[in-house]
Amino acid sequence: MGSALRFAMLALVLVIVAMVSAVTAMRFAIHGQEVAVPALVGLAPAEAERTAASLGLQISIERQYYSPQIPEGRIVSQLPLPGVKVRRGWQVRVAQSLGPTRVAIPDVTGQSEHAADLNIRRRGLDVASIAEVETPGIPADQVLAQNPTENATQVAAPKISLLVTAAPEAQAFVMPSFVGQPLGSVSRILQDAGFRLGNVSVAPAPAEAPADAAGAAATVAEQAGPTSPAPAPAQPSPASIIVSQVPAAGQKVVAGTAVSIEVR
Repeated sequence: MGSALRFAMLALVLVIVAMVSAVTAMRFAIHGQEVAVPALVGLAPAEAERTAASLGLQISIERQYYSPQIPEGRIVSQLPLPGVKVRRGWQVRVAQSLGPTRVAIPDVTGQSEHAADLNIRRRGLDVASIAEVETPGIPADQVLAQNPTENATQVAAPKISLLVTAAPEAQAFVMPSFVGQPLGSVSRILQDAGFRLGNVSVAPAPAEAPADAAGAAATVAEQAGPTSPAPAPAQPSPASIIVSQVPAAGQKVVAGTAVSIEVR
């Protein structure tokens, strides 16, 4: 019994030692692949790539900024920062310096969006973003504000953001039913509400009488002799009654929509 217990204890110790060794080896393997990010600010891109490659890292130039301290073409910022531990193969994102600001920021307020864009790009700058806002009393497509402002100093990036007026959205209405109302009054209602009267047509006459009735009528007509030509279709008048409309009642429409009507 005692030897069996000693054997079990020995086996347990061996298992624990094996587990500790495996964990230690795993941690060594993981940390053995980590490196500290080098300092790349101030280096030329080619030099920064060589420095990063020597540690198994890569660099990616993602942005450009003005900098009065860092000469043009050199690295002005990096992420991760120097000294941060990363695994080999990690990509270090960097920004390149454009040197001191040499381009005067133009004043494009009051210009159209297209004219402002041309003015900005003609100076070697870019449009960063465009935001729109509805402003009563000011025409649409007009630059209200810009960032940076005219002749601004300490500009970080060669880009200008614009705030432009937007055209107001047309107000929506629910089309009412005009069926059964006279054409004249409906025409005035549409005009006062900002709509247009579209095509006005006369509804076709009711369906013909049954065949036997039509035959009897033809016989009577033959006996009566020649008849005068059928009268011309009636023309719409203010007193004509509306029998259908397009758009139909209940549909959403905007001001200025043309409403076509059929009358009798």
